[in-house]
Amino acid sequence: MFSKILIANRGEIAVRIIRACKEMGILSVAVFSEADRDSLHVSLADESICIGPAPVKDSYLNMSAILSAAITTGAQAIHPGYGLLSENAVFAGLCEKCNIAFIGPSAELINRMGDKDAARRTMQAAGVPVVPGCDLIENPEQAKREADRIGCPLLVKARAGGGGRGIRMVNAPEELEQAIATASAEAQSAFGDGAVYLEKYLSPVKHIEMQILCDQYGGIVCLGERECSIQRKRQKLIEESPSPAVDAKTRKGMEEAAVKAARAVKYVSAGTIEFLLDSEGHFYFMEMNTRLQVEHPVTELVTGIDLVKWQIRIASGAKLTFTQEDVHIEGSAIECRINAENPKANFRPSCGKISFLHVPGGPWVRFDTALYHGYTVPPFYDSLIGKLIVHAKTREEAIRKMQAALCELVIDGVDHNAELQMDILCDEQFRAGDYHTDFIEKRGI
Repeated sequence: MFSKILIANRGEIAVRIIRACKEMGILSVAVFSEADRDSLHVSLADESICIGPAPVKDSYLNMSAILSAAITTGAQAIHPGYGLLSENAVFAGLCEKCNIAFIGPSAELINRMGDKDAARRTMQAAGVPVVPGCDLIENPEQAKREADRIGCPLLVKARAGGGGRGIRMVNAPEELEQAIATASAEAQSAFGDGAVYLEKYLSPVKHIEMQILCDQYGGIVCLGERECSIQRKRQKLIEESPSPAVDAKTRKGMEEAAVKAARAVKYVSAGTIEFLLDSEGHFYFMEMNTRLQVEHPVTELVTGIDLVKWQIRIASGAKLTFTQEDVHIEGSAIECRINAENPKANFRPSCGKISFLHVPGGPWVRFDTALYHGYTVPPFYDSLIGKLIVHAKTREEAIRKMQAALCELVIDGVDHNAELQMDILCDEQFRAGDYHTDFIEKRGI
């Protein structure tokens, strides 16, 4: 087991990882930008090192500074959290060259699964259902032929896309050329790769993901599904487990497909297989996330399995001590992402000093955050400032518990979206569990 881990992240996920390290008796090293000098993760860690000025490119994406911090402090491993460098194959490879364990899959596997076109073809070969589509677009003539074959509506998708970037909808053939140009340009700017392919647009659909844990010895377990269909511009707002729309037969099929996917690429670490589920109960592979997900706490609450600790154990060479038969989903868990933004002002980002903070309490209520009274939310980073998670015996009880927790949550000093989350929870369609990825869009939010 590692004796010291550097956390290459910030905010609530850095705090979450540091807490896991403390519980495991592992020393932690925090890295921080000049804007995060007073952040909670800095004070909670056993050691901390400034790695640059506020902009992420000069700090949290500064690979040489992070690796230097790890070497200087004697950290044996680096946990990347989510976002930032968590799915960066170059960084994972540099960790390997520096003889520092990267808490995640290998650089080769990250690179392979980060190429969505290659991932799609790999899954197809492994017998995992994929959305109808085509290979990479090479020229306008090929694009037109493939679009005619697939049929509109369709999506132009970047090979290296993520977070909803590099994706454009095509409702009619005359929109194809412009959609390819804009999706490619966006992907080139964001990821340095402008390659795109076409995929059939399925609607209405639900976004369902399966959580997996895989060790170095071929052990694979699937920890059930998460329902992630409440999204705004492809960014998730509410997640729950289990999904109210997945029956036992579909769940078994998706679990088997997730295990097939993991086995096909010899996956090691925690990972997520994302599927689209249509109204007829057919599901299709969308992508594999080779990292910890933001919404991992809902799985932890319904399974009782600490995903961060198991990530660390697997990276240190440990074998899974339980099998698929040992995994039991109990009750229902819901997570609301609390973002520093103003939904009434076109979701304008908000920053400022926290003048008052009251965190909800009670049995099975969890608030993962880096906020504290007097903390100043900086303007340089992602708007996520906390994750409110609840667990109850039934979904109906979980919804009521989340409503009570949202009522109790007080964050003064910045705008946030708790009121919007409450509106969603009160919606009859949400309460019935009969909602899809277009839920927010249909309501003009």
